[in-house]
Amino acid sequence: MARRVADDVSANAFSCYGNVSAKTPHLESLARGGVVFKTCWSTPLCSPSRAMIMTGRYGFRTQWYHNNLHPREPLCDRHQTLGQVMRAGGYATGIVGKWQLPGTQQAYGFDEHYMWLGGHNLCKTLLPEFDGPVEKEGMTLPGRPSRYWHPAIVHDGKLVKTGADDYAPELFADFANDFISRHRAEPFLLYYPMVLPHTSWDFERNRDGYLPTPNVGPDGKRSAGRSKPTMEANVAYIDHIVGRIVGQLDRLGIRDNTVVLFTGDNATGNYGKGQVVQERGQRVPMIVNGPGLVKPIGESDELVDFSDILPTVAGLTGISLPEDYALDGHSFAPLLAGQPFTGREWIFSYLGDKRMLRDKRWLLDGAGQFYDCGDNRAEKGYKTVTQSKDPEVIAARNRFNAILAKLPAPNLKDPAVRRERQPASAPQASSGEQPGDE
Repeated sequence: MARRVADDVSANAFSCYGNVSAKTPHLESLARGGVVFKTCWSTPLCSPSRAMIMTGRYGFRTQWYHNNLHPREPLCDRHQTLGQVMRAGGYATGIVGKWQLPGTQQAYGFDEHYMWLGGHNLCKTLLPEFDGPVEKEGMTLPGRPSRYWHPAIVHDGKLVKTGADDYAPELFADFANDFISRHRAEPFLLYYPMVLPHTSWDFERNRDGYLPTPNVGPDGKRSAGRSKPTMEANVAYIDHIVGRIVGQLDRLGIRDNTVVLFTGDNATGNYGKGQVVQERGQRVPMIVNGPGLVKPIGESDELVDFSDILPTVAGLTGISLPEDYALDGHSFAPLLAGQPFTGREWIFSYLGDKRMLRDKRWLLDGAGQFYDCGDNRAEKGYKTVTQSKDPEVIAARNRFNAILAKLPAPNLKDPAVRRERQPASAPQASSGEQPGDE
């Protein structure tokens, strides 16, 4: 089982979601031979999305609502996590890339880690003496731990020496392929939350300066030189990394019995990240492929959100979750296997105290606007019906209100609501970086 999550990239950045300029041959191949969910929801920001992946639970259970609105203690103290479930089921577990959660990877159930040393959570956990940017020669660019060129990386608690020509996504792929090779004869879970394309394509916003990717040709392979820092170049490099890992599965002869899931943690910065407008902030890709395990269904209209990932992975592997563990997600493993399947009636997302809900036709955004989407799934063609008195609209709105009554929002005025930092009073206004964003 290989699980990959791109950082800050919307569904519409990829060719299999209609982007005609995207050069993503490897992901296109996975899509053609597997399942592409037209509507998959994360949350509009990184950390609450990762919390949902880890636990299969919504924020009203985990209290993780925003990058700046969450408990201080690790999720693994009170919730089952993806790594814990898989390790208990006999799987070797590894994580590579970006963390952005409190607590150690080991406590979350991952036997091995190879991570970007970014953000106080990881730095403080692994290096108790850390009190600012890592300032060791060969570890970082001046002033902060870099996630791209000359990266700051920690491997099982020890700093990795890197140089100016080292590019973190390539090092992460090296580790991923090494982990797969070492565990090819046993069940394994590799969770790879990428650092790409977070701000590297946006010269005005990124904090590391000019950050081109290495060049990638139209065949998805790396070539000489470096690109310009565009979103298209970053998406092409994501595809290149996917190709490297899928190629390793092929070389080792384990491709047919390995499931690959590819998604993103929230929308692209400057497009929908951090916003609760319609569904731009949380509509992300979800591509699932496994030649011997996943049917080549192609596009699917079934609704999925990130709470479904844990139960789906458990369902694919035959691992049972504790009977007393309340899940918000629903396994879509039967659909992947071509078995009888009853899909979700609705999916849910949130940011701070804003809540978003949709079914196959109707959509409620975080500003309280109600839409009739018809058969549309690409964030366009929706009709605003917020003020409509049509009985069909009123019935749909009443149905949504009944669902939301079971999905409570936090009261931001309640002093008992714990915060990592004081969040923005309206965590909807920014289209790019949020306070505390990593």
